[in-house]
Amino acid sequence: MIIPAIDILNGQIVRLYQGKYDLAQYYNYDVYDLIEKYLLHGVKIIHIVDLESARSPSNDRNKIFDKIIHTFGNYIQFAGGVRSERDIEYLLLHGVKRVVIGTAIINHMHDVEKWIHYYGSEYIVAALDINIKNNINRIFINGWKKNTNLCLENVLKNLSDIGIKYVLCTDISKDGTLLGPNLILYQNLIKQFSNIYFQSSGGVCSLNDIIELNKVGVHGVILGKSLLENKFTILEAIQCWQKGLSLASM
Repeated sequence: MIIPAIDILNGQIVRLYQGKYDLAQYYNYDVYDLIEKYLLHGVKIIHIVDLESARSPSNDRNKIFDKIIHTFGNYIQFAGGVRSERDIEYLLLHGVKRVVIGTAIINHMHDVEKWIHYYGSEYIVAALDINIKNNINRIFINGWKKNTNLCLENVLKNLSDIGIKYVLCTDISKDGTLLGPNLILYQNLIKQFSNIYFQSSGGVCSLNDIIELNKVGVHGVILGKSLLENKFTILEAIQCWQKGLSLASM
């Protein structure tokens, strides 16, 4: 599945570079027009990120998100600052398709298990953002600012045990770089956790990257900067993904 990402900061569409807010690049797109364009071309899910709340969850959400949720909720995978059951309930009650949880996975795993069982694994996405050093995948939280020193695979084992279905894994070093995705990372994760549907994020810059991710077996590909900078169109990305699925089934 192709999942375009729209990251929003100060009410505008941006892309960070390796998670750094001081390197945010702003794009002159209208948020609503862009969402409508993606949906018109057959996109089923759009990944919306509230970067302000991801960094400072105590802040009130920008009203732009209420309008997005009200207008397009059933197509939205919402991320950024979701730290409590109150956040999840609000988003799901207002029609969001899936809610992305990141920091809470590390700080409140017991609660995450309760949320998965109560709301259903179809509605929860676990976001695990990593930096790789000495071949160890270390998880970062709080808008990628805090190193937990926890190993990705250990946390995935816990999530698998409590019934998680969707995991969005981002190699922070690839995010916003257009340097290609970390294919080896996803290949290894899919081998180890075949019961989890992985979404890849970070680095995609060409249609060939989508082909390779499809071959590896990811369930979804998050596309941000590559679409915003017209490396290819959303229609080309969808057709490329569907072609890969057809070839795999032959």
